[in-house]
Amino acid sequence: MTQKKNIAIMGAGLVGSLLSLYLAKHGHKVDVYERRPDMRKITLDGGRSINLALSDRGWRALRGIGIEEDVRKVAIPMHGRMMHDEEGNLTFQPYGKEGQSIYSVSRGGLNAALMNLSEPNEDITYHFNRQATDVNLRENTIELLNTETDETETIKPDLLFGADGAYSVVRSAMQKAERFNYEQSYLEYGYKELTIPAAPDGGWLLEKNALHIWPRGNYMMIALPNIDGSFTCTLFFPYEGERSFAAIKNDTDLLNFFLEVFPDAVPLMPDLAEDYFSHPIGSLVTIKCFPWSYNGSALLIGDASHAVVPFYGQGMNAGFEDIAVLDQMLEDFDGENWEELFKSFELRRKSNADAIADLAVLNFIEMRDKVADPRFLLRKKIETKISEQYPDKWIPLYSMVTFTDLPYSYALETGQNQDKIMKKVMKHIKTIEDYDKPEVQQLLQEELVHKETLKRYAGEETGVKG
Repeated sequence: MTQKKNIAIMGAGLVGSLLSLYLAKHGHKVDVYERRPDMRKITLDGGRSINLALSDRGWRALRGIGIEEDVRKVAIPMHGRMMHDEEGNLTFQPYGKEGQSIYSVSRGGLNAALMNLSEPNEDITYHFNRQATDVNLRENTIELLNTETDETETIKPDLLFGADGAYSVVRSAMQKAERFNYEQSYLEYGYKELTIPAAPDGGWLLEKNALHIWPRGNYMMIALPNIDGSFTCTLFFPYEGERSFAAIKNDTDLLNFFLEVFPDAVPLMPDLAEDYFSHPIGSLVTIKCFPWSYNGSALLIGDASHAVVPFYGQGMNAGFEDIAVLDQMLEDFDGENWEELFKSFELRRKSNADAIADLAVLNFIEMRDKVADPRFLLRKKIETKISEQYPDKWIPLYSMVTFTDLPYSYALETGQNQDKIMKKVMKHIKTIEDYDKPEVQQLLQEELVHKETLKRYAGEETGVKG
């Protein structure tokens, strides 16, 4: 049994709230500190709630703490992408095999659900309106300002977890330490949240079980379903340029642009102008850093250690997988050397965090541009056929990332190799029927004969067993 520790988690978001449940499961006393008010009592972050796509890695972490079924009550399955062209024509592309889906969840709804599930635990205490004004890693003390009363307090936990997001205060303290590497990069795109309300009868005005995409080459809009019948839409748009946030200055500019570029969406968005001009422009940042721990007393986790852009739908899933990996390591932990545990954890996760960060940027290009290309759609169908014919040697990259627990780094490397093969195959293919041509089958056999069988990890690399 691990020696009971007093643990402070900075950040009561998705990762911080789920982490509290897992640490309490291992017998620790957990205090969760959040700079914002309790989101269940006051609306927060208006216009910044990009819906989340919960997939297998995230579900596995929820299942491990016994709350999967509770979360499914606030999730909607999306079986594939529904592409909208400029004439309003629809094309559907399944995400994986039959029965494989990702799930749309409201960030706020899921966060509130995790809080409601963890707060009754006597070993978990939430502290809202607590802003960390100073983090002293040498002393492991945190000075907190109560933003309601203006009073300050200093806490000294046994262990500190930084789950406070991309702009982590705990990470900022680590950046002052020697030999800490840090890099951040912003896309030249921002995002703005818009809404398609529910139908008068409470139903959905678009296909409910799909992630809708309006791909337009240099920019795009997406829409994810909510359980109340509405869709949360997100416009990903350049900051500057002829068509950009800077170019849309008034209601007329906005309406003319949408009528030209997203004409089928306009009748569904009665509050378009109000949403557009009242909601802030969100930024899209990738953050990489190392190490994630300090002296065996502090550890970064989730976005605090590896923030990614949202285009693979894996930011939350990667953070939840962090927790599942740490949980597996704690199962075999003797409770003594936390520094060794943290170092083993960060080494296991670092390459995977970097891989999903790179994959997310690459998927932005695919979503905004390639999904509207007939050759790309044909290639996806051919790849599905290869996967069906050689199931032990070929899983499409998207499926590896989304529907398996194969390490992100392995998925990235394997996906790059498969891309080289696909480029060769597609030189011989103009229609789906060409897949059966002798030269195509021979090429595949030659390329795959020496390709090792897809690794079925038993938790060795990811730390997640089963």
